[in-house]
Amino acid sequence: MTDNIEELTLTAPDISCDHCVATIQKAIGGIAGVGGVEADVAAKQVTVRYDSSRVSREEIETAMDDVGYPVTA
Repeated sequence: MTDNIEELTLTAPDISCDHCVATIQKAIGGIAGVGGVEADVAAKQVTVRYDSSRVSREEIETAMDDVGYPVTA
């Protein structure tokens, strides 16, 4: 295991149902270096655990945008 594991919480206002969560989990979970993805529909947030030496925050945000769930600041 590596010491580069980070946890990132992103807000995506377009999350509205379990299908949204499944789509996001499939998109982000398939990225090399991502260890876990959890989403909260009510809070419209996604928490990602990832290895920062293998994947960047920008790559994760781009993957969410690509499947229709852009991240807001």
